[in-house]
Amino acid sequence: MASESSPLLAYRLLGEEGAALPANGAGAPGGASARKLSTFLGVVVPTVLSMFSIVVFLRIGFVVGHAGLLQALAMLLVAYFILALTVLSVCAIATNGAVQGGGAYCIMAGANMSGELKDPSRAIPLGTIVAVAYTFFVYVLLFFLSSFTCDRTLLQEDYGFFRAISLWPPLVLIGIYATALSASMSSLIGASRILHALARDDLFGVILAPAKVVSRGGNPWAAVLYSWGLVQLVLLAGKLNTLAAVVTVFYLVAYAAVDLSCLSLEWASAPNFRPTFSLFSWHTCLLGVASCLLMMFLISPGAAGGSLLLMGLLAALLTARGGPSSWGYVSQALLFHQVRKYLLRLDVRKDHVKFWRPQLLLLVGNPRGALPLLRLANQLKKGGLYVLGHVTLGDLDSLPSDPVQPQYGAWLSLVDRAQVKAFVDLTLSPSVRQGAQHLLRISGLGGMKPNTLVLGFYDDTPPQDHFLTDPAFSEPADSTREGSSPALSTLFPPPRAPGSPRALSPQDYVATVADALKMNKNVVLARASGALPPERLSRGSGGTSQLHHVDVWPLNLLRPRGGPGYVDVCGLFLLQMATILGMVPAWHSARLRIFLCLGPREAPGAAEGRLRALLSQLRIRAEVQEVVWGEGAGAGEPEAEEEGDFVNSGRGDAEAEALARSANALVRAQQGRGTGGGPGGPEGGDAEGTTTALTFLYLPRPPADPARYPRYLALLETLTRDLGPTLLVHGVTPVTCTDL
Repeated sequence: MASESSPLLAYRLLGEEGAALPANGAGAPGGASARKLSTFLGVVVPTVLSMFSIVVFLRIGFVVGHAGLLQALAMLLVAYFILALTVLSVCAIATNGAVQGGGAYCIMAGANMSGELKDPSRAIPLGTIVAVAYTFFVYVLLFFLSSFTCDRTLLQEDYGFFRAISLWPPLVLIGIYATALSASMSSLIGASRILHALARDDLFGVILAPAKVVSRGGNPWAAVLYSWGLVQLVLLAGKLNTLAAVVTVFYLVAYAAVDLSCLSLEWASAPNFRPTFSLFSWHTCLLGVASCLLMMFLISPGAAGGSLLLMGLLAALLTARGGPSSWGYVSQALLFHQVRKYLLRLDVRKDHVKFWRPQLLLLVGNPRGALPLLRLANQLKKGGLYVLGHVTLGDLDSLPSDPVQPQYGAWLSLVDRAQVKAFVDLTLSPSVRQGAQHLLRISGLGGMKPNTLVLGFYDDTPPQDHFLTDPAFSEPADSTREGSSPALSTLFPPPRAPGSPRALSPQDYVATVADALKMNKNVVLARASGALPPERLSRGSGGTSQLHHVDVWPLNLLRPRGGPGYVDVCGLFLLQMATILGMVPAWHSARLRIFLCLGPREAPGAAEGRLRALLSQLRIRAEVQEVVWGEGAGAGEPEAEEEGDFVNSGRGDAEAEALARSANALVRAQQGRGTGGGPGGPEGGDAEGTTTALTFLYLPRPPADPARYPRYLALLETLTRDLGPTLLVHGVTPVTCTDL
């Protein structure tokens, strides 16, 4: 099948001459035609030249003369210890699959020539180890011979002491020029390969664009000239001792980066990280990183700090620009490893009400009409889990492939553009109700599973297309950034037209609410969320000249009797959700008002005192206002036994409708009235210019008889009509605690 492709299948089996060829290797730098060097010429020789260079002739006597033989040997051992740790990391990375050109980007002397090696995965570890062992032996031998045969004064005062003891002094001068030239050329060619690899991936845009040019044979000659020019700029400093310290620090930065890369791969425990070179562990990698950083600051604190700052700026620039999507990011593997580990430790049996937080599953049909609700739910989560769920109607048995998988990209782009912290979970089901059941059961993982279902309200109001008015969606996407996508307006269908068929019937909508409550999930129904003030849905503070209220009615207004219903689990859940919303910066300036409904025979003041005491225990700052409710409603009739009262009782539709209209009128009357400050509430009673931004209402349980579902939904519609943004909430789990 065409979709069953992998990196291994990107290779053509046979070329024109019957040889194995990579699909993109012809003529490319580091391709098959450019891989000519053996282990000795491609790794051992450049590594030895880089490690010897001019140091052999000008620095050995200086070190031995000033430090003495024992200290010089100790310095050599420390240097080669750090080098050996890095070599182990290089060997591990180089033997973990195919190596392209670019060296350290994909001593390091030999590794930088990876694009020209016949077999880099074998040549780099073998050649590097041989070169390190050989140079170490030569350095030790020269240290001993210099200390045994030369006067200390000669070693201290004459950098060119070899000429005084050489059989033919001009040979030393020839060696100085030869090693300086060969080492510089080796470093220049190796650096140009790294520069070309950076330019080829377009990491820094037009700055490195000239370095992309290659010859017909694949040689990056433009990158060589580019590197030569950069070297000339550095040499303008004119102080070789200063440059030596800076160059050494940058070498150590490169070593530390290699060790850190290997350490990250090892800690991530990715199954595909299985290098054939096994003489390493995370201990050697970590020790290599620590040793490099320590030595950097011992050599030159200023250069070390500057180099790390430069690396940080480059990393920030790469993060802002976004790397190629074909890269594998080890950070993702590390995050996966850590998240899995901590999810296993997140034991649901240890849950406690003191640490409860809402974990929301928002079911969305078309996000174009639900964008304000999507952002409001993001504010309600209070650092908890937030999952965007969507049900695609269909049956996999009658489809050639799963239609859900291709949709994930569009939904993830939606999350990015809306700037909400949400996961996406999509499912395929014959009905929305069954799909909602699937999502309620399987969304989340371990101790992070939704405990609250959020739905938009089911009414006849035609949905608005918020993509056309929201600035985050009206602007075109930046196609230069990683993960960029076409305009989201092309990925989601237009909102449902008025009068068009709906994917969910009123019966199934109420049944979905009932299913969630049966599964011990809290339920939030949001109506008219599109009318919320824009500043309340922003990520910043909700500063505005007009004072807004958040009204909470913690009593079932469809119960025909009064009484202190705010003390039940559902009423406390309403208070908790309203308080959580007030913690969001965009809602800091909104005042929380709690309306205490009194029964017809209940004395004013007593219930208010009990509520204020409860609010004090729960650390909730709010204004409290008493209103009389239930007077004459259901007088002389027995109270309904079920929580749903009128909804569950057998009373007539006219009486229930009248009660819902009366409750609606009561709430609307209080929305336009201000309240003064009181104990437990903000000071100041000036209500001039106030308005209710959001109303929390008690959501009764759906009736036990499914035949009453349409009546139940009609009562909710009457109750919330013209109230503006409203959340109907039913809580089934305890969420408040007065203990520390």
